[in-house]
Amino acid sequence: MTRTFTPKSGQVQRDWIVIDATDVVLGRLASHAAAILRGKHKPTFAPHVDTGDFVVIVNADKVALTGQKLQKKMAYRHSGYPGGLKAVSYAELLEKNPVRAVEKAVRGMLPKNTLGRQQLSKLKVYAGAEHPHAAQQPTPYTLDQVAQ
Repeated sequence: MTRTFTPKSGQVQRDWIVIDATDVVLGRLASHAAAILRGKHKPTFAPHVDTGDFVVIVNADKVALTGQKLQKKMAYRHSGYPGGLKAVSYAELLEKNPVRAVEKAVRGMLPKNTLGRQQLSKLKVYAGAEHPHAAQQPTPYTLDQVAQ
């Protein structure tokens, strides 16, 4: 009888991948990064095991939004107290903290449980072109899309 292969968390080979976010649509960037963080690109993928790779996103301040989302789309967060809902437009969020905008988009595409939080810890986002992970020898990842 053939058994289904289940990867053990200690046997997973993790690679480092760099994604350049220059002129890439935020949602497309987040969906590709979330799939890599989950490990869905590997033949050993299992939904209950963290088999994903590390993802380094550079140039987060140059990410694009389509349509009028830059002015109309709002980013919400809540303090946990009554009346503690804060809202900020994506134009202001990308100007002040573009790292948080990219992290928020990727977080929304991961599972909402301890496994998702573990996968999110493998995401490294930087506003500029420099990152401190050169020692891990990350491989570049290209997103093929229509120019904006």
